[in-house]
Amino acid sequence: MLYRILYSFHEIFTPVNVFRYITFRTALAIITAMIISLIIGPGMIAYLKRISMTQQIRDDGPKTHLKKSGTPTMGGLIIIISIISSILLWGDMENAYVWLMIGSLVMFGAIGFLDDYLKVVRKNPKGLRAWYKFGAQIGIAAAIGALLYFNPRDPYSEVLSIPFFKRWMIDLGWFYVPFSVLVIVGSSNAVNLTDGIDGLAIGLVGIALLANMILVYISGNAKFASYLQVLYLQGTGELTVVCGAMLGGALGFLWFNSYPADIFMGDVGSLGLGGALGTLAVITKHEIVLAVVGGIFVIETLSVVFQVASFKLTGKRLFRMAPIHHHFELEGWHESKVIIRFWIVGIMLALLSLATLKLR
Repeated sequence: MLYRILYSFHEIFTPVNVFRYITFRTALAIITAMIISLIIGPGMIAYLKRISMTQQIRDDGPKTHLKKSGTPTMGGLIIIISIISSILLWGDMENAYVWLMIGSLVMFGAIGFLDDYLKVVRKNPKGLRAWYKFGAQIGIAAAIGALLYFNPRDPYSEVLSIPFFKRWMIDLGWFYVPFSVLVIVGSSNAVNLTDGIDGLAIGLVGIALLANMILVYISGNAKFASYLQVLYLQGTGELTVVCGAMLGGALGFLWFNSYPADIFMGDVGSLGLGGALGTLAVITKHEIVLAVVGGIFVIETLSVVFQVASFKLTGKRLFRMAPIHHHFELEGWHESKVIIRFWIVGIMLALLSLATLKLR
């Protein structure tokens, strides 16, 4: 929005011509979102404390977490506000994909907000009923998938791109919509499950966003896409700015969420960011790449699935506690060690996802 105003003066004042470059606006989006997060963060933390919007720690979790009781939650509001503000300033608001990303972030965040509200304010430890929660997520994801499926400007609206291969694509046909639901809802809940210790989830989200920012820029640029033999998707290059805003918001929030956390992001943040990551993957045809770059999220989710399945089938648990980051805590790893080591693995997976650009 602001960039359009500034760019309109490019014939009078030549230097503002830089605003037409996606890379320049992406840098501004990162900086802007981070600054907004850092500015509104302290006030939001103080306000949430004042209204007793604080986290209640489960008794059956690691005992080291009991001291975190009373830490403000719903910090995802800081992230969402900073991201949307930055996008409105530096994004092309005439791009439909930008609005789709904003819609996904806000709607999944709204589900998380309601879940947090019921847990904290209504003192309902289970929060939003699972049927309502997943039903709303599936409905939103299905709407996004349908919009993309019937997009006349997308020649690849029905296909699944396979990384590491030049032109290996699977035509999913009508199954593309339920597949989109699986990706988006799965991503949303995977980030939510990973958000169990200070800074872990938001750090991994930042790593995933950095890798996706590079991938999206390349697939949205006709010359780079042709050279690297990846799908060129017209109009998706603008999502690089959205990724930048999300990265800046994540970094700004990490300032307050790093160990020991001053605030937790809650479901409003984890569901919102996870849903947006899944939506980004579906739009840009990077669904499988998302599973690679977000490999830790996948492992965390599978650890819960296998733990539940093992206990129901055999009466035994595979891990001391699930998600798996709690298992390592109970094994004696300090919380900060779990976080850093998981980040290291996340960085390695991000580099592997970028390697798909050349190994084709």
